[in-house]
Amino acid sequence: MSIPSPRLGHYALGGILVSILLNLLLRTFVKVGGLFATLLIAGLVAAGLALVFAWRTHRAPWPEERRGIVLRYGLGLGVLYLGLLGMMEQQYEHGPVGLLLFGLHYACYPALAWVTLGWKGFKVQ
Repeated sequence: MSIPSPRLGHYALGGILVSILLNLLLRTFVKVGGLFATLLIAGLVAAGLALVFAWRTHRAPWPEERRGIVLRYGLGLGVLYLGLLGMMEQQYEHGPVGLLLFGLHYACYPALAWVTLGWKGFKVQ
C-alpha cells in the first residue's frame, strides 16, 4: 500500500508563515538581530518542516517532494524578500555589499530547509 502524496504547498506555506511570525517575535520583542537571528529562525523552521513532514507521513520526503517543498518555500520567501528589498531601497540605496548580505540572509532559509529535509534521521513513529 503506497502512502498518499502530501500537499507540498501546505508545508511551504506553513514554513513561510512561521518564518514571518518568528522574525517578528525575535527581532521585535526579543531584540535578536543579524545573521544569528536569521540562522536561528531558518534552522528552527527547517527542522519544523522536516519534523511535521515525518510526523504526518511516517517517512522522510522523497527527492521530488523535497525539491517541491524547498522550491515553493524558497519562491514564496523570495517574493516577500523582494518586496522588503523594494521598501528598503526607497528609504536608502544600498551598495553591492549590502545587497549581497541581504541575499545571504534570504539564501539561509531554502538552504537549511534543503539540508534538513534531506536528513534521514527524522523518523516519527
